[in-house]
Amino acid sequence: MTSQRTHVTPRIIIHGGAGNITRNTISKERYDAYQASLRRILAESATLLNQKGATALDVATYAVSLLEDDELYNSGKGAVFTRKGKNELECSIMVSNGYRKRGVGCMMLQRARNPIKLARELLIRGEMEGGDGSGDHCQYSGAFAERLAEQWGLELVDPSYFFTQQRWDEHRRGLKEKEGISGEMSDWEKSNYIPLGTCGAVVLDSFGTVCAATSTGGLTNKIPGRIGDTPTLGTGFWAGEWHEEIKRPSFPRVQMRYQPNVSPLDKLSRGYIGSLMGDCFSTVEAPGIEQEAPHREKHEVVCGRRAIGVSGTGNGDSFLRLSASNTTANKSRFSQMCLAKAISWMAGPDGELQKSAGDRWGRTHEGTGGMIGIELVGEGKGEVVFDFNCDGMFRAWIDEGGEQKCMIFREEEY
Repeated sequence: MTSQRTHVTPRIIIHGGAGNITRNTISKERYDAYQASLRRILAESATLLNQKGATALDVATYAVSLLEDDELYNSGKGAVFTRKGKNELECSIMVSNGYRKRGVGCMMLQRARNPIKLARELLIRGEMEGGDGSGDHCQYSGAFAERLAEQWGLELVDPSYFFTQQRWDEHRRGLKEKEGISGEMSDWEKSNYIPLGTCGAVVLDSFGTVCAATSTGGLTNKIPGRIGDTPTLGTGFWAGEWHEEIKRPSFPRVQMRYQPNVSPLDKLSRGYIGSLMGDCFSTVEAPGIEQEAPHREKHEVVCGRRAIGVSGTGNGDSFLRLSASNTTANKSRFSQMCLAKAISWMAGPDGELQKSAGDRWGRTHEGTGGMIGIELVGEGKGEVVFDFNCDGMFRAWIDEGGEQKCMIFREEEY
């Protein structure tokens, strides 16, 4: 999957959803539970990432599977319900380098215990001759995909496995609150954190490959059959790499200029009038002296590699309308803007996501969201980045010094 490259420092960041996450909408006890969960999942995933030969694909899959197994999050066990009281799960995975497909999305899943593991298998087996039943596609849904999961030995469960009482209560209360209201948030929704976001991980491995993995139950009380941004390439996730020209300062070039001993009379006899005049106003140069050549270029252009991966969370329909993740990647690529600024441009306060909601911002969930990402320039150390336009985003990462970081609000403490 990965080509031979100089060793780079691995990095990882995970997220568990975004939205109206405030000190009023989640209790201190629930805040502590999220903190403990995020730190545990990050630590276990980082341990795997630091093993020799670990790949971004495997570590991102592992991290998201742990999020799917924890009912605190809106993916796997604990996923939200549709208006008909069913769970319809979505997931995706994408790598910056290697596989022909590079990305796969799954939707309408109801029995795969860990949807992200199915997405990984579809990506890998798509490289095999004949696809081992997966075919040469990038999106899969429902019963057919889950038959492949069973054929490949992935764990399937009864749909009741995904049920949690809290999500069911939110489902029932949400239906009641929406009676007679068209689209706008009720007072109950404004004062309670209602999951609408994706869980995800972005990982950079020692080979320089970046992987983005996502998983979600979708929006609370979504219409049955609704497809969100999570399984749709370029909207809720993206990973890619490219080579581009990078300007860097160049040093003055030095060249050897040989000046033979030529008398003024000899120059005059040869017609070198300009040279003779110059001799009248300058010192005579000794033969073989090194002199700096005229230096007009202040930079030299070199070709460098950039690799990025992003995973979004929030109102998926807004991500879909803007092709948010791919648009962010292209903003970074074609304007040579760093990924941190591109993510803020899209998902930060007053960014493109928020602007897309127009006068519906704050009255509905439209435009709400955040993004995490990793950017690698050349063969050095990757940078972990994130931003969001709402009250909070569950996120945890390993910083440049190898320390574990975990935040929910914009400030670190509850």
